[in-house]
Amino acid sequence: MFRMHFSSWTIAGSIVLTSWTVSPVQAQLPTIDLNLPSPNLLEQNSDNQIVSGCIRLDGRCLFKLAAPKSDLSNRIQDIEQRLKDVTRIYLKNDNAQLKIRQEPEGKLQNIYISVEEKKQILIGDEVQGIRLLTITDQDAQLKGVSIDNRANQVIEDLQQGLKQAKRERQQSFITRQGGIAVGTAIGMLVTSLAISCWERRSKHSKDHLEAETSDTSSNEPISTQLNNQKKLHLVEVQHRLFQLAQAVIWVGGSLFILSLFPYTRIVQVLIIAGLRIPLRVGIVGIGTYVLIRLSYALTEWFAGTFTSKGFLTPEANRRVELRVSTISGVTKGVFTVTGMAVGVLVALSAIGINIGPLLAGAGIIGVAVSFASQSLIKDAINGFFIILEDQYAVGDVIVVGDVGGFVENMNLRITQLRNEEGRLITIPNSEVKIVGNLSSSWSRADLKVPVTYHANVNKALELIEQVAQKMTSEPLWREQILEQPEILGVDDFGNRGVIIRVWIKTQPLKQWNVAREFRRRLKEAFDEAGIPIPMPQQAVWLNNTVPLPSSQDNQKVPVNHSTNVL
Repeated sequence: MFRMHFSSWTIAGSIVLTSWTVSPVQAQLPTIDLNLPSPNLLEQNSDNQIVSGCIRLDGRCLFKLAAPKSDLSNRIQDIEQRLKDVTRIYLKNDNAQLKIRQEPEGKLQNIYISVEEKKQILIGDEVQGIRLLTITDQDAQLKGVSIDNRANQVIEDLQQGLKQAKRERQQSFITRQGGIAVGTAIGMLVTSLAISCWERRSKHSKDHLEAETSDTSSNEPISTQLNNQKKLHLVEVQHRLFQLAQAVIWVGGSLFILSLFPYTRIVQVLIIAGLRIPLRVGIVGIGTYVLIRLSYALTEWFAGTFTSKGFLTPEANRRVELRVSTISGVTKGVFTVTGMAVGVLVALSAIGINIGPLLAGAGIIGVAVSFASQSLIKDAINGFFIILEDQYAVGDVIVVGDVGGFVENMNLRITQLRNEEGRLITIPNSEVKIVGNLSSSWSRADLKVPVTYHANVNKALELIEQVAQKMTSEPLWREQILEQPEILGVDDFGNRGVIIRVWIKTQPLKQWNVAREFRRRLKEAFDEAGIPIPMPQQAVWLNNTVPLPSSQDNQKVPVNHSTNVL
């Protein structure tokens, strides 16, 4: 228990340290639109969809523009090239001044920019300067303002962005950012070493639990097995979260260091843009894996609750111990399939794919497939009711039709039996019409003891009673025999002799062991008392017709011979 609490605290500490290390990233990272453009439902042609994009300076997004999807890339490229020419002149001269103004052109607004030093124009003409871009109605609608207001906003963003770019190239700023980068690297290293230590402890706990789970005897209480499985799932989640924290530390810290300098910030932007889809898919995948593992632990906990001795009688608890592995396995299988299906849909949605039509198409396909696979639906429905009604479970011995054996595996579709010859028999659940469970709640050894016809039957009954009493009094067999054996008496007259029938009620699956031991002891007792176990006997009557010596050939005398054959 202490170890589990310690692991929980270590995870909490790692998350806090990770957040402390990479929290400045959000403040330093440029505003990057990682969302894929949303389609305009009014447009039929995808090339005419209105999408948005950033105008960047040193990797930082200055402002956003909107345009048709087919034209946006070229428009952004042209504007950034002109801005790059202006920036190169402006940053090269310390005393250079910016002049940015707007000029109307019909309903649109043109933005002009020029750089001058001591009233000397360095770039652009003396009248207007360089036309940087034109603010369109689509740009204004992107922010929900008028074209004039949007032009003023863009001019303000340009002025602040260019001035910040000049400040970031000063020696004092570079020195300060270098110190932050060194401190961040040291913090990343220290935090990573701490997480590595916790991760090794978590890995050791995981290996220990796996060894305990594999070495757990089937005779151990089911609650102990379920508790070990639950701990194993939780430790696995902790181990994966530590690995995720390591990845966040190094990837996030490296990106943060790249964002500190204007010369490397564009590299950071390219990395984030390149990892956009893999990062989203990876986050969804890790989240799905963690949720599935947590659902496993919840299933084990829930199943362990109902195997508690305080809730059930001993007989019911033994039955639950047989059922719980089946229910737990089926439930975890359902969680796995459901979690993976939901994870795939979320991943598709995260990378910008509209899953609405996909779900609609899947529904139509599902209806079509359901008609073609009615047997699978019958299997699943019948398997559900088999589990719900506790007809049998993994660990039972059953007979279905002409086959029978030990239930080795079971899910909603099939049941797999292992017969006495070691053959694995797979039965679709829809074919399970009438099933005989030989191990539900209790079992019975049905013994038919033959006694020769010339033996003393009463003495044989007394010996059988004595053997039953002695066997029941021994501790080893008293645990397996639930009630006093019933000597039913003479049950039949067979070809081997008199048949005496004995019933012994036993624990589930123990009837064969008890029957073998009872037969062995009974054979020894009969041998000591001089009562033989009879061989098969059969009476054969021969009816021969012998002719008379007289002249009447047609007269014959029948002669009967009786022979007993053993």
